[in-house]
Amino acid sequence: MELITGENDAGRRIDRILRKSLRDYPLSLIHKLLRQKNILVNGKPVKAQDRLECGDIITINIKLQTDNTDHKRTVSKTTTVPHILWEGSGLIAVYKPAGLAVHGDNSLDNMVQSYLIDKLPPSLSFKPGPLHRLDKPSSGVVIFSASLQGAKLFTSLLRERKVKKTYLAVVEGIINKDENWQDELVRDHEIKKTFVSKEKSDNSKTAITKIMPVAQEDGYTLIKARIATGRTHQIRAQCAAHNHPLAGDVKYGGKKCKEGFFLHAWKLEFLNYSIEAPVQLAMLNMNPNRFPDGIYKRLSVLMSS
Repeated sequence: MELITGENDAGRRIDRILRKSLRDYPLSLIHKLLRQKNILVNGKPVKAQDRLECGDIITINIKLQTDNTDHKRTVSKTTTVPHILWEGSGLIAVYKPAGLAVHGDNSLDNMVQSYLIDKLPPSLSFKPGPLHRLDKPSSGVVIFSASLQGAKLFTSLLRERKVKKTYLAVVEGIINKDENWQDELVRDHEIKKTFVSKEKSDNSKTAITKIMPVAQEDGYTLIKARIATGRTHQIRAQCAAHNHPLAGDVKYGGKKCKEGFFLHAWKLEFLNYSIEAPVQLAMLNMNPNRFPDGIYKRLSVLMSS
């Protein structure tokens, strides 16, 4: 059996490449084959830690039943085309509508992989995917990797807090001035909910959010929320803890609303790029009576700006 590496495999260890391309076989078997010199690269035995280059020929001297020999990613084709906001630097920015999951069956991930499958070079180990999270009820921009280099770049920028994310949200209560929130968040994985802790602990993670009010009316405030950290349910949990739950976010103490809450990942900035998920996309199916007139009108202004 032979496999040929692609450009997104260059520089990766052979054991990791094979782990990705031979998903049905345990890593222990792959290491055993390497030790027994039953895996060759360009005709020569290699060690698990050896790194490969684009175009290397991997020969596996054992009969394996696998569907990976043609280097094609297994993706169910979909006729739904994702709304592309921007492409470049091995990355792709996609609009996610509210109600669509990022991962899983019939997800944004499926749509993007189907869109990219014929556009990317073959690879044994690389698979495009989302590089950060966005809740299913939320809308806005999500960044996907289109190359290994792009994935590494964006992940490092996230880790170094060099990605600026700004959200739009409607919260209960009146906020009259900018506020800077720094809280310790604890995630309960059983009930899938995030809580603010009164003190730092081994289980807590720091969350930093800047809140900027845009419009207020009838006990509601339209805010911009700029997050310096990317914790699960960060904005929802912090807004609730500061007595301003998202309007309609019942899980975090908001009053029940038929349409749920409004949280829109509006702008994402990194390096010299500024990517915006237009507000009009989030408002396409929005009931004009969902929020007070002043809030809705201010959203309409942002939509046309």
